[in-house]
Amino acid sequence: MFFDSYDTPVFRPPSEARSFILRVTRGCAHNKCTYCNMYRGVPFQILKDEEISRQIAMAAYYGKDKVRRVFLADGDALVLPTAKLLKILQALREQFPKLQRVASYAAPKDILRKSEEELRQLKEAGLQLLYYGMETGDDITLKAVNKGVNAEEAIEAGRRVTASGMKLSLMVILGLAGVEGSARHALATAKAINIIQPTHLSALCLMLYRGSELLDQFEEGKFNPLSPAGLMQELHLLLENINLPADKHCLFRSNHVSNYVQLAGTLPRDKERLLRQVEISVDSLSKLKTWDVYNNTEY
Repeated sequence: MFFDSYDTPVFRPPSEARSFILRVTRGCAHNKCTYCNMYRGVPFQILKDEEISRQIAMAAYYGKDKVRRVFLADGDALVLPTAKLLKILQALREQFPKLQRVASYAAPKDILRKSEEELRQLKEAGLQLLYYGMETGDDITLKAVNKGVNAEEAIEAGRRVTASGMKLSLMVILGLAGVEGSARHALATAKAINIIQPTHLSALCLMLYRGSELLDQFEEGKFNPLSPAGLMQELHLLLENINLPADKHCLFRSNHVSNYVQLAGTLPRDKERLLRQVEISVDSLSKLKTWDVYNNTEY
């Protein structure tokens, strides 16, 4: 359900397919990551209170009793001041009596601007789930892709969310460091996950999108991407080194459109099964005689 104009693209996680998409910003405040083209050419804007209220009113008019989940768009709604977010969350509670959950994307810099107490306030007001694209826990790779934070900051952002009691859906990108940095990227990312202990973990595969600097680097011979089998070998190294507490229940998924193999399980319970499935996929994908790096250049 969406009640804003379609003048700029709208993105949301697969799990928010049935949510009311409430646009509170346009674009992405950072918008400099070399692997991403989602909001290129979209000037960042925080929507006015009246525009947000109009969307809520229209959704309430058409489905007051049907809205159970709300997703705050666009790329990093958490950039809004805490007071403004609390006001929005209050309006959502008042308008939708059956509301169960509000979720949002969250960039690391935006998380770090919030104290744990602010995050707790937002959680208590209804913002229960944040989707955080950490991408990697490796300092070198974070700098190379212009994420805007170092590894220590990337980890602290995730830790701060989990410490607040919010659910955290952490996303990492296989292949982001190329062939040369693959092992380093996998090991550093596993270490970060062990510290953060997210409630959800998604492993996506790198896609070289048109309009991204990383595709330009590849075409200039400055970036050496992993093959499909290489991506799964990297995933194996990542999973092998994720060591969460025995009583932890972290839902793991690799079901994005970018993934060559669809995997699902709970860590740490299903770790050995997932590793075996990855090993089988490596063997199968290694038999490919040719592969086209451009096969994932578009959504």
